Amino acid sequence: MMAAKYDAIVIGAGQAGVPLAKALAQAGKKTALVEREHIGGTCINEGCTPTKTMIASGRVAYLTRRGPEYGIHIDGATVRNETAVTVDMKRVRQRKRDIVESFRSGSESKLKAAGVECIMGEGSFTDAHSLDIKLSDGSGTKSVSADLIFINTGERPALPKLPGIESVPVLNSTTIMELDVVPSHLIVLGGGYIGLEFGQLFRRLGAAVTIIQRGKQLLAREDADIAEEVLKILEEDGISVLLQTSAVGVSKSSGSDGSIHVTVSGPKGTKTLTGSHLLAAAGRKPNSDMLNFQAAGIASDSVHGYVKVSPFLETNVPGVYALGDVKGPPAFTHIAYDDWRIIQANLLESRSHKLSTTNRLVPYTVFMDPQLGHVGLHEHEALAMGKKIKVASMPMTWVARALEVDETRGVMKAIVDTGTDEIIGFTVLGLEGGEIMSTMQMAMQGGLKWMALRDTVFAHPTLAESLNNLWGTLKNVE
Repeated sequence: MMAAKYDAIVIGAGQAGVPLAKALAQAGKKTALVEREHIGGTCINEGCTPTKTMIASGRVAYLTRRGPEYGIHIDGATVRNETAVTVDMKRVRQRKRDIVESFRSGSESKLKAAGVECIMGEGSFTDAHSLDIKLSDGSGTKSVSADLIFINTGERPALPKLPGIESVPVLNSTTIMELDVVPSHLIVLGGGYIGLEFGQLFRRLGAAVTIIQRGKQLLAREDADIAEEVLKILEEDGISVLLQTSAVGVSKSSGSDGSIHVTVSGPKGTKTLTGSHLLAAAGRKPNSDMLNFQAAGIASDSVHGYVKVSPFLETNVPGVYALGDVKGPPAFTHIAYDDWRIIQANLLESRSHKLSTTNRLVPYTVFMDPQLGHVGLHEHEALAMGKKIKVASMPMTWVARALEVDETRGVMKAIVDTGTDEIIGFTVLGLEGGEIMSTMQMAMQGGLKWMALRDTVFAHPTLAESLNNLWGTLKNVE
């Protein structure tokens, strides 16, 4: 069968693939976008957009219960001295579905307007520049080829290897958002970003929640003092957290209630937890195993299957590039989006120098409440690199705006290079932490020294104003 010839083929319609395909087509290249499931990738369909939409519902429930603290009372019963809140999980789910659909349809219309040919199906390489696509509509296979191929296939949730895991219904970060009832007791395997966001969300919606974390702290990437603050907040919200604890087996109740039993081993020995639902939130794996890299000669790491790329996102095969999560961490939507900007600049624009991923300043936000925002180095990373640093740390109780809205949980922390006085890392666990972090990120991007922020006139009373006062706690760290 003769292969359909294109100038460029993008595999995967994620947050790098969609704008890249659009840019290629607008540059006059005949472009095909291959997608096996839905336009928009993980972010729009199963990640950022739906989770943050549902988290907004959880925050409304949380604030509704807190109404009396602000002098606002809702007529009705109270539970444990809190305002009783009724959660319509079907409406929460439908609101999420509606927003996802609006985002997805927007991406589809932009691709169509740009002249991109969208081929729905699962592609696999037959050689370095050719693919066979098993069409989703069941009509057969289409063969395609191009001199330029871009891999943007992302990752998917990984099922933990546990005795009995195949015998119980296990939720992942996608399927948990399709629940039409609030779990009576949600057991979460994993204390990372996904586990904490969903754990707190469903606690606020009314579930009992237990988080099981193998490590000695939540959020293994963070400094220990930040992780401790996160733990305090979650426990204050009524979540049970088991640290240094591993799940060693799962089973389903033989009774009519369908309960799930999780046997765990921790510092206090072995015990069995009983819950109504189980969420596996302890890992993801790249969608590279179905692409048949062997036929193309594309190199990937033997442990996880991530595509190996250069700082310019080139694979070892000329003309073949990889973007987003499939090339390995950090697995953030904004990193994938920056990847496409690098490709666009290097292949479609006339610039005096090529862009690369080298020394890219990586920000992220964990959308628990309050938010955890971070950019640059953590304290433990800076010390491991042998840097001479100063650290400033200030509780959110010192922030006027946080006091005024009664959202004072958390802390902010900055890492300063002693030799240059430049800010090399920043973490904030606090009200709108992602927005505060972004303000600091711009200062770091511009190479500002800490004194410039201390002396800046910020509007009062804003959260950014806290960046005036943080530096009064600056101390040397040995």
